[in-house]
Amino acid sequence: MAEAPHIPVLLGPLLRAVQPVQGTWVDGTFGAGGYARGLLEQGADRVIGIDRDPAVFRMAEAWAGEYGDRLRLVQGTFSDLDRLAGGPVDGVVLDLGVSSMQLDQPERGFSFLRDGPLDMRMGGDGPSAADLLNTAPEQVIADVLYLYGEERASRRIAKAIVAARPLSRTGQLSDIVAGCLPRPKPGQSHPSTRAFQAIRIWVNDEFGQLVAGLAAAERALRPGGKLAVVSFHSLEDRIVKRFMQARSNSAGGGSRYAPEAAREEPAFTLPFRRAIGADEAELAANPRARSALLRVGIRTAAPAGRVDPAALGLPLLSERGA
Repeated sequence: MAEAPHIPVLLGPLLRAVQPVQGTWVDGTFGAGGYARGLLEQGADRVIGIDRDPAVFRMAEAWAGEYGDRLRLVQGTFSDLDRLAGGPVDGVVLDLGVSSMQLDQPERGFSFLRDGPLDMRMGGDGPSAADLLNTAPEQVIADVLYLYGEERASRRIAKAIVAARPLSRTGQLSDIVAGCLPRPKPGQSHPSTRAFQAIRIWVNDEFGQLVAGLAAAERALRPGGKLAVVSFHSLEDRIVKRFMQARSNSAGGGSRYAPEAAREEPAFTLPFRRAIGADEAELAANPRARSALLRVGIRTAAPAGRVDPAALGLPLLSERGA
């Protein structure tokens, strides 16, 4: 008997926002398969599940067979989803950030609550968190913590990391960060939250992947196709918001320097004026939904355009430090 389905954040609001669900959809962040299952149950003819983490496909073996050829699983990154999909699609769903499954595996190195190797790679390739932290200049580490994690004590923490090198365990890093910050008050997040988030984003180039993935979704979607993106991080949501505004021409009118007639034909329309959050029932059942925001765009028949990462507010480092 298959396990009970994993229910991802904002699944109900997402499915309601993209009705009717039909044709071929891409779940670009397959994870535990919750969105893919939801789309299939709502009427999608086929879902292509993409994930950079090979472990998620082994976990899906217990239940994926019940959908037959309606579910196709592909290892890769959603920044390449237009090529991996193999043709025009009717919808794209992206759930950004790290999954609870990955946090629950100490050997993956994502969690500051469970000691493990200082890895944080979602796909297992490229430099690990330890590789980057042990070789990057102090200024680069400080920039990562500040730009990717909005960590105000970034310089102090970067200096302590460099002084403690070499690092190899998540517990080491968590202790270093906690030693640089005041003890949290009741109800405040763990002191390592922002630093671990920033380093994970750095290791996996998550912001760069997001910009490329949004552009890939624009190329892949047929007219009338729907793009739905769930984000948990204010910087991620800012990138998604600016992308949808820019590609729908809703970021403001023209000026005497850039008249309206000179602007590109909009590639998306926006069915909702604001991002959609969790309702009270979901918040009570899943506190992780508190910071989640859903944004939806509907593809027009306009040609896919070029995406400017700087215009989307993408935080840019002077160097990777690897």
